[in-house]
Amino acid sequence: MIKNKYVIGVPREIKTDEYRVAMIPVGVEELTRAGHTVLIQSGAGHGSGIDDENYAVNGAEIVERTEDIWRRADLVVKVKEPLPAEWPLLKAGQIVFTYFHFAADRALTEAVLQSGITAIAYETIRDARGTLPLLTPMSEVAGRMSIQEGAKFLERPFEGRGILLGGVPGVLPANVVILGAGVVGANAAKVAAGLGANVVILDINLDRLRYLDDVMPPNVTALFSDRHNILDSLSRADLLIGAVLIPGARAPFLVRADDIKRMPRRAVIIDVAIDQGGCVETSRPTTHSKPTYIIDDVVHYCVTNMPGAVGRTSTYALTNVTLAYVLQLARKGYDKAVRDNPALAHGVNIHKGKVTNPAVAETFGWPCIAVCE
Repeated sequence: MIKNKYVIGVPREIKTDEYRVAMIPVGVEELTRAGHTVLIQSGAGHGSGIDDENYAVNGAEIVERTEDIWRRADLVVKVKEPLPAEWPLLKAGQIVFTYFHFAADRALTEAVLQSGITAIAYETIRDARGTLPLLTPMSEVAGRMSIQEGAKFLERPFEGRGILLGGVPGVLPANVVILGAGVVGANAAKVAAGLGANVVILDINLDRLRYLDDVMPPNVTALFSDRHNILDSLSRADLLIGAVLIPGARAPFLVRADDIKRMPRRAVIIDVAIDQGGCVETSRPTTHSKPTYIIDDVVHYCVTNMPGAVGRTSTYALTNVTLAYVLQLARKGYDKAVRDNPALAHGVNIHKGKVTNPAVAETFGWPCIAVCE
């Protein structure tokens, strides 16, 4: 690597039913204009409606083999975590910038530690306001999709209760319960309320609940999240949305396995928190091609890459916020970039065989070092 000149690689995503891509043509133009080399794997953008020619005319080198992307790139930019087939391709000293969700996957974490790469996770980058700017757009998509998918799987042909979320005159609407009032929860509540459902949203942050109480329509009730309120809400929930997030850490089980029996027959759970392990004890990862399973007569939907189904919307929403960080890393290099930008430093989860994110370290009981050591 020439000083201040990077080779940036964008491989095709291989996760099942993943249609996003980590860079759009304008990102290629910005990087190549700055003197960097951008490698795009052939077909990487097809799921988002971007063909190879769109990348090539903006300066990208189109590469056929994923192995060549990983071998040549100083900085690999992805959407989802490296899967086991990609672990042998990780190269010591390389930077990989993507969603990792380490706390939900010990095997991935160990593989990345052993590889010697620097893993910068979109989901833990935190700005000066305390927000998660690279997680927010996908949380917006997932929150809105959770109601869209919940409404579908409540239909009887999909094994649900046969309930229309908004009801009709003379028939009660569905009851939607949302655990977590962050970006996912608020977006889910907005869409569910707009469809006419009765919505209860629970959180432990009273200031957040006060805010939502002010801005949400009358069919949304903001409720403090404690064990008794959760159990009481479950007994009436036609649709339960799991929207709990502790940045970098595994999601806590707010709904235990025995609690599922309290829910109405053929109610639906959409556990958006599944990327971080899920907030329902009976949740396990599923895919868009096989999204649901049934436990105790309750339909569980636990797709780990929900926004991937709307690849074009999600790709543009994601790359709107990731490109600035890619440009910083390429222009300044790792050391200077993370020293100059505390938000980026928060994103560093693993650096050269050491865990640098406290939540990940605590999850597995491992030591944690400072980012810049």
